[in-house]
Amino acid sequence: MGLLMVAAAFKKRLNHLDIVLDRLPAAFDGYRILLITDIHRRRLPEEMLTPLWGKVDAVFLGGDMTEKGASIERLLNNMTLAASVAPVYAVHGNHDYRANINLVDNIIRGSGARLLVDENCVIERDGAQFILTGVDFPRQGGKKAYGPLPAVADAEAFRIILVHDPLWLSRQQEIPADLILAGHTHGGQVVLPLIGNRHTDEFYRQYNAGMYEIPRSYNAGLPPLKMLISRGFGTAHLPLRWRSPAEMHVLTLRCGQQHSGSQRFNVMNP
Repeated sequence: MGLLMVAAAFKKRLNHLDIVLDRLPAAFDGYRILLITDIHRRRLPEEMLTPLWGKVDAVFLGGDMTEKGASIERLLNNMTLAASVAPVYAVHGNHDYRANINLVDNIIRGSGARLLVDENCVIERDGAQFILTGVDFPRQGGKKAYGPLPAVADAEAFRIILVHDPLWLSRQQEIPADLILAGHTHGGQVVLPLIGNRHTDEFYRQYNAGMYEIPRSYNAGLPPLKMLISRGFGTAHLPLRWRSPAEMHVLTLRCGQQHSGSQRFNVMNP
């Protein structure tokens, strides 16, 4: 059983998912994002990422790109590979702050990646744009110490939020965004029969891994907020997984005005 869990921890899976968004600007229909979270100590697979060059528009790194005691050379190689695929946007996770954060940040920024520390950036395509907001994991004060979202000039702008820990959502009264991309949970990492995942916080039992639609009780006129929680590519503490496979994602954004029907979810296992 232990050998099977170790083997599962080092498997490679690339999930392809179409996400239909009602307010997505038409120019971004077909925009592709490579989402990778929770790399920790793993080496990103060159044989999977290199073929994506020219086929994705951006790489989003959802935190825990490394951890305390992990190889700095591994982080450098991973960031170099990610940046060779497409422009990279990243946020910190809790394990990044447990490492030598100054060195980590130098490597991230030195690769050409845009590190978003509670800030917005504008992504443009064919004369249209959307706002990407990177929510930083609280460096001090624990999970309750999140600051306010950075303001945007146009409150009606289409917005994607990249945040490491989806628990951030439970601290918000309103979410002025259309899509949240997160990680951190590892999908429980080891999900045992009958016991299920071992998360102690009730929030994680409801929002563990996968795609979710969250009604907007504060404004029923808006479409539901969509959130994807990735199981992540690496592991924390021990290199073990069971019934919660490691994953990366290629997300294709679809304009709700041009596409209808359910979201398409494919799995590729090289």
